[in-house]
Amino acid sequence: MADDLGEIARRLVAKPRGILAADENLPTIAKRFEGVGVENTEENRRAYREMLLTAPGLNGYISGMILFDETLYQETAEGRPFVEVLNEQGIIPIIKVDQGTKDSCYAPGEKETEGLVGLHKSLERYRNRGARAAKWRAVFSIDDGKFLPTEKAISLNAQGLANYAEICQKYGLVPIVEPEVLMDGPHSLETCFDVTNVVLYEVFNALEKHGIKYHGMLLKPNMVVPGKDHPHKNGASEVAERTTEVLQANVPKDVPGIAFLSGGLSDKDATIYLNAMNLPDSAVEVPWNLTFSFGRALLREALALFAKGPEYFSKAQEALLRRAQETSLATQGLYKA
Repeated sequence: MADDLGEIARRLVAKPRGILAADENLPTIAKRFEGVGVENTEENRRAYREMLLTAPGLNGYISGMILFDETLYQETAEGRPFVEVLNEQGIIPIIKVDQGTKDSCYAPGEKETEGLVGLHKSLERYRNRGARAAKWRAVFSIDDGKFLPTEKAISLNAQGLANYAEICQKYGLVPIVEPEVLMDGPHSLETCFDVTNVVLYEVFNALEKHGIKYHGMLLKPNMVVPGKDHPHKNGASEVAERTTEVLQANVPKDVPGIAFLSGGLSDKDATIYLNAMNLPDSAVEVPWNLTFSFGRALLREALALFAKGPEYFSKAQEALLRRAQETSLATQGLYKA
């Protein structure tokens, strides 16, 4: 089982491919659809996800696709299970297993991720359906004035990630551990570095205590960037340097790869920063494959075209493939903005 987990983890981060995050839960997809004028119905959600996973040649750039519970059980208009379509292309089905965040009772003003209750049974069901990896997201907000995140919130969420990862490996799924330091606020790049450093230290300390097999897991972290309201935008080389520095300080070499989330970054910035970390002449060498696990940074344009109607189905797929190709190039340091 452990060897299988290692093989799957390596396949997910093998260059030049990365992970497509299409795992919006019902409230989130409702918000995305509302933004482009699409009615939030089960059929529209199914059609949108079908458009994504049937894009011709998607497997040239995408190694795995993160799905929401509903999506894992959906079928194409012709009646083919989505999982079957993905497997046929060599794209690994991944399932989002956390149930979102709630206000923490133990760390007032901060968030805690839900979903551990009943996770054993859910993972068994998901694996039987064809999922081979599972993702869990924890969020950490920076607020210098309120001294956030607190040690308590970091510890609680680190333990949640470790508990989930242990259950995943027990049931034969690769855990994709996602500790996200949010971009909201006016904080600097250096503050993001400091918080990310503490968060990753606590996460891997918890993972170690839970006996997680590092070669059979992946990390999906934020890049080290300033807050969205910070007046200064750092250059790509500085983002790359500080991001790889914080990873080197905290991530064991046995972890096969890092699949960055895009968070609140623009499509272009997310790709430029990833590219900077993979430049052949980069001064920083790391032991992991550095790739992507992008959602909005891959899907923004495709969703806008999908919203225009069925006649734009192929145009939406072309937009997705174009962005997927650009991020694929960035995993090799070959992207030209």
